[in-house]
Amino acid sequence: MTDAPARLPRVAGGLTASRRLAGLALGAVGLPLCTVALTSLRSTLSLPSDLLIYLLVVVLIAVVGGVLPAVLAAVIASLLANFWFTPPYHTFTIAEHDHVLALVVFLVVAITVSVSVDVAARLRSRAERSGAEAVTLSRLAGGSGGALPEPSLEELLEQVRATFGMHSVALLRPSAVSGWAAVAAVGAERDWADGDGEIVRPAGDLRMVGSGPAMFAEDRRVLDAYAAAAARVADKAEQAQQAARARELAAVDRLRAALLAAVGHDLRTPLAGIKAAVSSLRQDDVAWTEEESAGLLATIEESTDRLADLVANLLDMSRVQAGALTVRVRPVALDEAVHGALIGQPGEPVEVDVPDSLPLVTADPGLLERVLVNVIANAVHFTPADRPVTVGARAEGTIARLVVADGGPGVPAADRDRMFAPFQRLHDRAGPAAGVGLGLAIARGFTEAMGGTLVPSDTPGGGLTMTLTLPVAR
Repeated sequence: MTDAPARLPRVAGGLTASRRLAGLALGAVGLPLCTVALTSLRSTLSLPSDLLIYLLVVVLIAVVGGVLPAVLAAVIASLLANFWFTPPYHTFTIAEHDHVLALVVFLVVAITVSVSVDVAARLRSRAERSGAEAVTLSRLAGGSGGALPEPSLEELLEQVRATFGMHSVALLRPSAVSGWAAVAAVGAERDWADGDGEIVRPAGDLRMVGSGPAMFAEDRRVLDAYAAAAARVADKAEQAQQAARARELAAVDRLRAALLAAVGHDLRTPLAGIKAAVSSLRQDDVAWTEEESAGLLATIEESTDRLADLVANLLDMSRVQAGALTVRVRPVALDEAVHGALIGQPGEPVEVDVPDSLPLVTADPGLLERVLVNVIANAVHFTPADRPVTVGARAEGTIARLVVADGGPGVPAADRDRMFAPFQRLHDRAGPAAGVGLGLAIARGFTEAMGGTLVPSDTPGGGLTMTLTLPVAR
């Protein structure tokens, strides 16, 4: 139902003004021309021949202008035939009785033919209109279950405007503030607050109004169907918006629940370590050796670092979700970014093959390093000690690809989108290295903010490969 149906034809006689004017204009031009032509042939043509030619003009007028202009033309044509072609000429006196009969028969036949032509035109137009109405009503009744997709509300109103030749159309709903408020409107701008227009059709609690030419009675059934369809589309759109809001609220609730669960656990663990270490160091009745004191201080430092990382990740995730990232891209060397990201990594082996001859990429240096830190840390976390993580890069035309491959358990294809969601920890492990599940979510968010992509795939021989793609600097 996306294509607008053709404008509904009027029943013959419906467009009275335009049809009658056209018929009168044709008569005003055709009858004088016909008279002039026949006058030049008066010596060669008889009165019946003249009347037949006049009859042809009357029939044409009936086809164009309807019955009233044709009847008027028939009367004028009989008078012209009497005046110009019936002896005595140039008078309305008729000398021969058979000429009187010919003129009377001509007038009767002309009027009969005019009426017949007009009736036939009405029947044909009515049949065309019925067919157009049937097509339009079937389309409107079909809705989204039909073969054609259901249009938007604006598209449907535009169909109404085009079908009925309106200047503007709107679907209104009651408003406590302004009386009526437009759900949607097309055409010339207009204030619909009063809910009035030249055309007003109810649509349940809504109202379809329009401005334009007067509506004929036969249009109301189709217009009512359009109004019902518009109300149905508006109702579906409102339900879709409510469903979208409900999904957003549900997503927020899930995120809040995941945040509370993950942060509650990951905050308590380092805080408990800090509290225990500090409490131990402050005990006056225990003499700690230098080695034991150093161990407790190391616990405090490690737990504090975990808290700092957690807060940083939460802040980064909030910036990603709020679209508030400040990205300052410039040419960056991939080898320098990789080596910078490896500085804070634990001692597990990471094999790096990133040539310094690679072209520079366009990226934000700080965001790129955070992406690499999170992706490499995730790979190290899931890779057994006897299988090193590999980091390689290559240039391919206008882009550069950096690949981080691990030898861990891998991720099924069905779970790969889910692992980039916040607070998702697939194949999670207990222990101090476990995070809150924000690393990959932040990595993808930062990458997309820089105009790149981060795509997971299988590592040959088992594991997960993360491919970071960035544009080459020009």
